[in-house]
Amino acid sequence: MPEINYTDSLNFLTKLTFRRCWNGFKVLSSFYLTKWMKRPIQWGVPFSISFEPTTSCNLRCPECPSGLRAFTRPIGMLEKDFFTKTIEELHKDMMYLIFYFQGEPYLNPAFLDMVKFASDKKIYTATSTNAHYLNDENARRTVESGLDRLIISIDGTTQDVYQQYRIGGKLDKVLEGARNIVKWKKELNSKKPYVFFQFLVVKPNEHQIEDVKKLAIEIGVDDVRFKTAQIYDYKNGNSLIPTIDKFSRYRKMPDGTYEIKNSLENNCWKLWHACVISWDGLVVPCCFDKDADHRLGDLKKDSFLEVWHSDTYKEFRKKLIAGRKNIDICANCSEGTKVWSE
Repeated sequence: MPEINYTDSLNFLTKLTFRRCWNGFKVLSSFYLTKWMKRPIQWGVPFSISFEPTTSCNLRCPECPSGLRAFTRPIGMLEKDFFTKTIEELHKDMMYLIFYFQGEPYLNPAFLDMVKFASDKKIYTATSTNAHYLNDENARRTVESGLDRLIISIDGTTQDVYQQYRIGGKLDKVLEGARNIVKWKKELNSKKPYVFFQFLVVKPNEHQIEDVKKLAIEIGVDDVRFKTAQIYDYKNGNSLIPTIDKFSRYRKMPDGTYEIKNSLENNCWKLWHACVISWDGLVVPCCFDKDADHRLGDLKKDSFLEVWHSDTYKEFRKKLIAGRKNIDICANCSEGTKVWSE
């Protein structure tokens, strides 16, 4: 494994201001007060927001709506003017911006311009990519944009294994993209972005866990992170569920069926400190609402503050506290009960 890198943490700390810290304190205290009083209390605004650059993708991954071409909502690209207008409203209080929901961010021609805009506002920026578009020019522009964190999805260390999940993908392109980023960080004497390989552990690739650690060292990326896979059809077993228990979201029951490991407590940290904004301005609770079925507001019609403190948002928080298992997007969730960042 690459050595622990403290540069990323120090870089994040440079984004803090008194106003952002105060907002974070209000959000955190209202979350714990909600848990104690068993009724929704919301102070402050989210300090972490996910913005969707596009729903389009070049790959066809089997557990992804973009890959399956199975969206029930329109396909499109985030417009720069709408993005900058929203960030102008929120940047003084927010400190973490994720350029990802569904799709491949680099397919949006204005993506790196939007990163640069947010970076200039001293917001910590992150994105996740399949790295097929990290050619030499885009790699240089990525470093120059000020992007703070770059997550490169690499779910196999050989083409035959990689393509079992990343259908239509080329591992050589991923490795070339990673090398381009590492090269331009050195050329431009930049410590950003913090680059790590994200390895989605599924049964076909679990035997390559140690191999990807070695590959990360060879290329020179900063870290490797392992992620459990969300499986839609898991109850009767699935060929993607790994055999290594620590990397599976599901446990096998005595009757041979599977259940999710998470106890699904009736609270969710994400619903207090974060939200997701789709390319066309819909505000949804979190990244598990891939089809934007739980639409809490529309930023093309209302301001973010109006949406965040709306009756619709309040009712959703109240419904969650009453019974998280009764909300469909929570039923297959492995997160939410902990206070943590992405």
